[in-house]
Amino acid sequence: MATSPNSNGTNGHTHTEGHVVTISGMYENYFLDYASYVILERAVPAIEDGLKPVQRRILHAMYEKDDGRYHKVANIIGNTMQYHPHGDAAIGDALVNLGQKELLIDTQGNWGDYRTGDSAAASRYIEARLTKFALEVAFNPQTTNWALSYDGRKKEPVSLPMKFPLILAQGTDGIAVGLSTKILPHNFIELCKASIDILKDKKVKIYPDFPMGGTIDVTDYNGGQRGGKVKVRAKIEKADKNLILIKELPYSVTTVSLAESISKAVEKGQIKIKKIDDNTAAEVEISIELMPGTSPDVAIDALYAFTDCEISISPNACIIVDNKPIFTTAEEILRISTENTRDLLRQELEIKRHELEEKWLFASLEKIFIENRIYHQIEECESWEEVVAVIYRELRKYVATPSDNAGAGDKRLKLFRELTDDDITRLTEIRIKRISKYNGFKADELIEKLIEELEDTEHHLAHLTEYAIAYFQNLLEKYGKGRERRTTISGGFETIQITQVVANNAKLYVDRKEGFIGMGLKKDEFVCDCSDIDEIIVFRKDGKFVVSKIADKTFVGKDIIQVDVWKKGDERTTYNLVYLDGKSGVSKAKRFNVTAITRDKEYDLTMGNANSRLLYFSANPNGEAELVTIALSPACSARIKVFDYAFADLEIKGRSSQGNIVSKYPVKKVVMKEAGQSTIGAIKIWMDEVSGRLNTDERGKYLGAFDTGDQVMCLSNDGTYELTDFDLTRRYDVNTLLHIGKFDPEQVVNAVYFDGNKEWTMVKRFKIETSKTGEKFNYLSDHKNSRLLFVSVKENPRIHYTLKIKGNKLDGEVSLGEFMDVKGWKALGNKLSDQKLTGVKELAEKVGSSKLAVGSQQSAESKQEGDKLHTGDTIEFEVTGQGKLF
Repeated sequence: MATSPNSNGTNGHTHTEGHVVTISGMYENYFLDYASYVILERAVPAIEDGLKPVQRRILHAMYEKDDGRYHKVANIIGNTMQYHPHGDAAIGDALVNLGQKELLIDTQGNWGDYRTGDSAAASRYIEARLTKFALEVAFNPQTTNWALSYDGRKKEPVSLPMKFPLILAQGTDGIAVGLSTKILPHNFIELCKASIDILKDKKVKIYPDFPMGGTIDVTDYNGGQRGGKVKVRAKIEKADKNLILIKELPYSVTTVSLAESISKAVEKGQIKIKKIDDNTAAEVEISIELMPGTSPDVAIDALYAFTDCEISISPNACIIVDNKPIFTTAEEILRISTENTRDLLRQELEIKRHELEEKWLFASLEKIFIENRIYHQIEECESWEEVVAVIYRELRKYVATPSDNAGAGDKRLKLFRELTDDDITRLTEIRIKRISKYNGFKADELIEKLIEELEDTEHHLAHLTEYAIAYFQNLLEKYGKGRERRTTISGGFETIQITQVVANNAKLYVDRKEGFIGMGLKKDEFVCDCSDIDEIIVFRKDGKFVVSKIADKTFVGKDIIQVDVWKKGDERTTYNLVYLDGKSGVSKAKRFNVTAITRDKEYDLTMGNANSRLLYFSANPNGEAELVTIALSPACSARIKVFDYAFADLEIKGRSSQGNIVSKYPVKKVVMKEAGQSTIGAIKIWMDEVSGRLNTDERGKYLGAFDTGDQVMCLSNDGTYELTDFDLTRRYDVNTLLHIGKFDPEQVVNAVYFDGNKEWTMVKRFKIETSKTGEKFNYLSDHKNSRLLFVSVKENPRIHYTLKIKGNKLDGEVSLGEFMDVKGWKALGNKLSDQKLTGVKELAEKVGSSKLAVGSQQSAESKQEGDKLHTGDTIEFEVTGQGKLF
């Protein structure tokens, strides 16, 4: 045991029976050895093949046993233990993890489910084999570097000759001593295409793709470097107003863990849910039934804000290069892997060239040996040395080696290397049966074929980059099907304000006289519903206000005149007040916002003089400016003792401004005379075209400037329209949305649809006459086969359409505004065709006649003067508005 120098004076030495054993530095060396072992041999993958040692040993063991059939996983684990000096459990877990990635290992049996977190069956019940892809890209004993296994009995690969960026395709994570790695999986097809671009000296950018789908925000991905991050969201759909469905999961989240996180949010009152069911089978589906009155849009935002429906992942691309861990980017890993693949392809081509050269050399020597009957020359030889010498001598008549320096006039066959005794021995081993049946024509064909293959190989070596590009294209064609991107890439998720989406799980009460607010004052005045994370703003009669976090009971000062939930950064809510300055006796008015504060700090809205107090106060959520009547004291000397004062004449300033003078005389009372309009103008609203959420951040499609009472109009592809309020928590389904914008009662909707009842194609033009918000109205005929073909809110849209009549393909154009007048939204409309159109698209606006063109190679009877129609003919007719063209 080591002791300190102060205890016995040994100064880091231990005495044992007269011997001194120095232990200073042992801890440092042992720790470094252990840290190096964990980093290099367990946690961090190598750049050469993208595998950790246990994964590499599993694949090598499977390759040794590979015969095309499935093998029991228990047998694979046992075989791997010849190379891996750890227990079977670690090997089994690593094998299951590789199998679930569905890239290198073909599985059979119950291998668990990474979506639900279900574990695999016991190793004796499940089977596996290498995939064709693995056999093609990961193994080649001729280009593999070998080392002895841990016990010296076997040879194992130092790294597999991986001709594919496996580390990026599968992803990996590991924790070592002093560092960790986390590389996210990327898309197979995109990796192949990016490798091709690298070989073409193009810059590439790759982003993660997860097998469970979802949506990813790659704004801060930073190439997967340390310090970057990505946000991943589940895919959530609205089934109806009370039911939402989770269809895809974030990476590394299971259905079980997601359901647990939702349950915890429900317990905290952050979201109101009636029931949650996990219906996952072939596809992920978690159904969430909402409490009555809960907005599905707000619920979806709350799921993202409070549960694992949205998670943040911090990648940390760390790999082993030259036996050292380095931190880099996904693009750099791909570049190194691509260059490594090209080098491996070069090695394989050089090996193949050498093999072809050897085959050609022996085939040529064999042909010379047999056709020139050199074997007859050795019949009388009495020793092996004499046999070899005779064959050497005879072959020299027909072949020239590099040492001969044969010129252009030398007609002998020129070999690429010197003859060896092994070549002579192989010739003497040719059987008499082969010599007697030797076919010179087939031999020439074989030699010609070998020469062609050699020329191809030489060409590939001379054009190695093009060969590597063709290799990756071949991988795409053979294995790319079914590996399309599953995760939707987003340029940025909208910021969800937690205070806007959290469910109201508390009630706010106030004791105005005593000055208390809180959730526990249930015997006092009820203010509003709120959440337990809200902040409350309180205004008092003495002209002071304070913002505090909600609690069961908080003292904020006596004589409360206004209390409400405060929203940080709210620039729309405007406070109007009239106050009396206690020093001068002057009454002043001011308008202000409260956008930022220090919590629990008192702010004075007056000039700060003693006896100052509020005479009038109002809170206006949209910046309204009312008209008030001010009555002065009857005893004052003012000529006009009652007059009106308009807050609209005041500018909105900071909360610390003194305000404008209302009167120098004593004020008896101030009362509202007339409610006012907003003075801060309409709010400009956009819709994020990825998430479908409204915002004021100029992100997505601009919808317009909205003021009090304005509505949003939506047209969907199912033939319905809907009016909604411009609620910034609202989320629209961008997959079904055909039009969204500010509602104008005079705007005309132009629609072309197929009527399932009459089986006609109809045109209808109408104005929206309903005013109810939040409800969808179907403007098509009430039949299950009715389908919307085209819709526009332009004044007079012109369309081009196609259809078939009696086998003839016809094309037509029509201006909908000229075709018919505006009718009621419930009207069927006018008939355009007695058949369903096969195609409709909008054209640039044009005034004039419509044309009907015959597009089929067959003729059809025309109903105009009995003429025949032929391909390329057109019919001119004026649009009459009667509705029937055919």
